Amino acid sequence: MNRHEILKWLEEVKDPEIPVLSLVDLGVITDVVIKNDQVEIEMTPTFVGCPALDYMKNEVEAVLRTKGIAQPVVRVSFKKPWSSDRISEKGKAALKKFGIAPPTAAHLFTDLEILEPAACPRCNGHHTELRNPFGPALCRAIYYCHDCREAFQQFKPV
Repeated sequence: MNRHEILKWLEEVKDPEIPVLSLVDLGVITDVVIKNDQVEIEMTPTFVGCPALDYMKNEVEAVLRTKGIAQPVVRVSFKKPWSSDRISEKGKAALKKFGIAPPTAAHLFTDLEILEPAACPRCNGHHTELRNPFGPALCRAIYYCHDCREAFQQFKPV
């Protein structure tokens, strides 16, 4: 058992709000430590008040138990805040396929008021506008595409 293998196992744990995205690809799994037969997982949720935190921890523990880890330890850490830059390329592709525009690089933005139009995940159109910086979750914004005339969400660069 090694770190890479454990991360592969944890790809089974999906984000409760976006079930096509694993916690690994979302960048929520921030560390894996193996000491003898003990496995410790560090998680950094997308935001402090995440209502799904206990659910995600339980799912991580359950997957590790099915792989023979008797007493996995899952710790939540906010030492280094989560950033949308932690989303993997595979995760960004899954978001787009699910109908959510992936975030641009977070280091480009310091204020939501300067969010650029996002490419529509449905038609790839660029004639879009931000309609509401507050979507169904704190990490998402609502856009409208003037090309296909559909509303869509974008994962905010954080």
